[in-house]
Amino acid sequence: MTDWTERFRADLTALVGLPSGPIAVAVSGGPDSMALLSLAHATAPTIAATVDHRLRAASAAEARMVADWCAAAGVPHTTLVPPDGWAPQSIQADARVLRYALLTDWAKTNGATVLLTAHHADDQAETFLMRAGRGSGVTGLGGIRALRDERGVTLARPLLGWRRAELRAFAEAQGLPFVDDPSNADPRFDRVRMRDWLSDAPIEARAVAQSAAACAEAAAALDAMADLMVTERRRGDGWDMTGLPREVRRRLARRAILDVRTARPCEGRFDPATNVEGLLDALYAGEKATIAGVLACSQGQIWHFRPAPPRRSDRV
Repeated sequence: MTDWTERFRADLTALVGLPSGPIAVAVSGGPDSMALLSLAHATAPTIAATVDHRLRAASAAEARMVADWCAAAGVPHTTLVPPDGWAPQSIQADARVLRYALLTDWAKTNGATVLLTAHHADDQAETFLMRAGRGSGVTGLGGIRALRDERGVTLARPLLGWRRAELRAFAEAQGLPFVDDPSNADPRFDRVRMRDWLSDAPIEARAVAQSAAACAEAAAALDAMADLMVTERRRGDGWDMTGLPREVRRRLARRAILDVRTARPCEGRFDPATNVEGLLDALYAGEKATIAGVLACSQGQIWHFRPAPPRRSDRV
């Protein structure tokens, strides 16, 4: 196990160093997350949590399996469950939002500033190809970020350089208990179909993952460029877009929308990753557009953003 542990320690240290407090690990019970748990436990003080979404009959037993391994290994473990009345509309999307909310609250409660998940190179390759198929730009093609802030906790993915088969081989070699989630074989999901296609395609998943990492670096550079331009380009409620490429304008427009929404409550929700192409097309054409309760209009190269007026009632 030493070589595996040393490799993991190097990858984790390169991302976040070795945290002074406990490392929090999200563990589903699959081979990837069980391998992550074992490697983290061999590296630093670790705590673990399993989210039982209560969407499958077997999920409670899977959480108990993780809890039993943790008890034997001396790793504090918690099973997290949805609040009463939780009713997902989109199972995968809503479950993901719930999962990260539960995990980050649990991590903070237990004094952990870093939360690890078991996303690996194959996950990254699948994400890159799915987003390419949807016409994503450089930010979307950056795929799964190795590091990001999630509700005040550093979410880290130290296994993005590891292959799925490597992690399964490690779990089997160490005699770790694990289960295969049946949803990972359900062809109704885009990711499963992409996984099946990728398994037969003449494409190396690790190389695709490296392309995703390169896109993420490019996106970070563009974000840094936009950050430098914020003070220089802001004109009250307007932004001077003279001479800027579309990709930089896209980033400044998102910042402008967030600024308006931060200063004053607006209708709807706005995620910084929201597609704003329609807004940009309108502004390039000199037209007005509304997004997430923010009205945008252009006067030549100056783009203005302000709260949209309340929508009128449809009542006569």
